[in-house]
Amino acid sequence: MIDVDLQLTVTDGTRRFDLAARFATNVPFAALYGPSGAGKSLTFQAIAGLLHPSRGHVRLDGRTLFDSAQRIDVPAAERRIGYLFQNYALFPHLSVRENVAFGLTSWRKRRLSREDAEQVDTLLRSFDLTAMADSRPRTLSGGQQQRVALARALACRPQVLLLDEPFAALNPMLRSAVRQDLAAMQREWGIPVLMITHDVDDVLDLADVAFVYEAGQVAQEVNLRDGTSRSLMTQKLGVPARLEETPERRKLRRLLHGG
Repeated sequence: MIDVDLQLTVTDGTRRFDLAARFATNVPFAALYGPSGAGKSLTFQAIAGLLHPSRGHVRLDGRTLFDSAQRIDVPAAERRIGYLFQNYALFPHLSVRENVAFGLTSWRKRRLSREDAEQVDTLLRSFDLTAMADSRPRTLSGGQQQRVALARALACRPQVLLLDEPFAALNPMLRSAVRQDLAAMQREWGIPVLMITHDVDDVLDLADVAFVYEAGQVAQEVNLRDGTSRSLMTQKLGVPARLEETPERRKLRRLLHGG
């Protein structure tokens, strides 16, 4: 179960953005869906401990990671959260193996333990990366770089995996196949996933529940399993539905758009 109730404000010169996001879920795969600039990435950064909200809480499987009232703010490195950034954020000077192992070392712990080394080898095999373990990220395709970033996020044995626009950097022709790979990975590893996306097909293909964002708030909760929704705001996103779909898929698409 992940339980999020956050309030924070970010400013940039004369611009100001207020986030007031609240949701809770225990499904295997949940999506934060909505247009760019709606506050989805800020929510992820606050969950991961990279931003510090002014009020609220973040709870994960009974652990309190942040609670403003109780003055709890667990450091990011101790939250056991895997984070896949939109641009993957691979280190160009490190090999694939070194990238995957990066979160398992520190300035105090330069060498991997036997258990950690075995974990890295298992991840390399699971993501079909063994043959390129000594390669640099610049020599890899977009899909291969994504697999490296996913393996690195899983290396720390996280309790939840945060995926920020995981398909944005991929060729559109590859996205369907990579979505299937990601779904298979989630089933194999059994780690709950929160995914940010503004692509409705990501939601339809992967998510059990979607939280629809608009202007810094969760406007709507859509259950993709039973086709129901719980509206929190009435303003529509205005994204046109696509043609030649099944009636059930059209219904789910309408729910995601607030209809």
